[in-house]
Amino acid sequence: MEAKRRAVKNLVAKLGSVSEQCRTEALCELRLISKHDPDSRSVISDAGAIPYLAETLYSPAQVSQENAAATLLNLSISSREPLISTRGLLDALSHALRHATTPSAAQSAAATLHSILIVDENYRSIIGSKRDIVYALIDIIRNPNSPPRSIKDGIKALFGISLYPLNRATVIELGAVPALFSLVLKDGRVGLVEDATAVIAQIAGCEEAYQAFGRVSGIGVLVDLLDPSTGSSSRTKENSISALLNLVQCGGEQVANTVRETGVGLYAGIAEIADNGSSKGKAKATALFKLIDTGSPALLQDPRFASLLSFSS
Repeated sequence: MEAKRRAVKNLVAKLGSVSEQCRTEALCELRLISKHDPDSRSVISDAGAIPYLAETLYSPAQVSQENAAATLLNLSISSREPLISTRGLLDALSHALRHATTPSAAQSAAATLHSILIVDENYRSIIGSKRDIVYALIDIIRNPNSPPRSIKDGIKALFGISLYPLNRATVIELGAVPALFSLVLKDGRVGLVEDATAVIAQIAGCEEAYQAFGRVSGIGVLVDLLDPSTGSSSRTKENSISALLNLVQCGGEQVANTVRETGVGLYAGIAEIADNGSSKGKAKATALFKLIDTGSPALLQDPRFASLLSFSS
C-alpha cells in the first residue's frame, strides 16, 4: 500500500507540471488506476488530485478534459465526500457539461453528478440550486446529436435532482417536460423511455406540473403508455401510474377529472399493474384507482377491474 501511495503522490505532483505532456501522461495513468483499482480511489483523493482534476475540466484539450472527467467519475464511486467538498467542483462539472470537448467528457460529468446525487440526499438541494447544471442536463436530453449514453446519464442525474421536492419546479421551468416527453414519444429504446418516465413521475409531484404537462398533452401520453397495444415495459407503466398519481394528488379534483376523461383504457392499464406489478406498483395503482374511481356501471361490470374494485369497496 505504501508503494501505491508513493506512486499516486508522484502522479498527482505531475498534474501541476509546466509540461503539458507530463500532465497529460499523469492524467491518463490516474484514469486507468482509478478505473481498475478501486482501492486506489481514496489514495488518489487523499493525495490532493481532485482540485487539479476539477481545474482540468476547463481545459480546451480533448484528451485532458476527457481523462479528468473520467477520473472524477471513478472517484465518485467511493470518494464522494472529498469530491463535493472541493471548492469549485460543481462549477467545473457544469462547464464540462456545457462546453464538452468530447461527448465522453459530458457523459462522465453527468454520470459523476448522478453518482453523488443518488447516494446522498444532502447534496440534492445543493446541486439542484445550480440552474446552469440543470439546464445543461436538459440540453443534453433534447439535443438530437447527443449519444445515447450521454442522454441516459443526463436523465439519471435529473432524476437524482428531482428526488428533492423543491427542485422539481426548477426542472420544469428550465424546459424538462417537453424534452422528456419528446424522448418518450420518439425514442424506441426501452431503457431510455423507462428512465425518462421515472423523471416525469418525480416532477409530476409539484403544482407546476399540471400546466406544463398540459402543454405537451402529457396526461394522454402517460395513459397511452398504459395501453397494452403500445408494448410498454412494466417499469414504464408503473412510472406512468406514479406520475398520474402525483398529478392527481397535487392538483385535486380538476386534475382527476382530466385523467378520467382519457377513457376506459386508463383503467385497464391500472388493473394490469395492480395484478402483475411490483409491490410498490400495485400500491400506487390501487391508490390512483381510489382517487379517480367514479363507480360507473361499466367499470362495475368489467371483470378486468375486479381486483381494483375489491380494494375500493
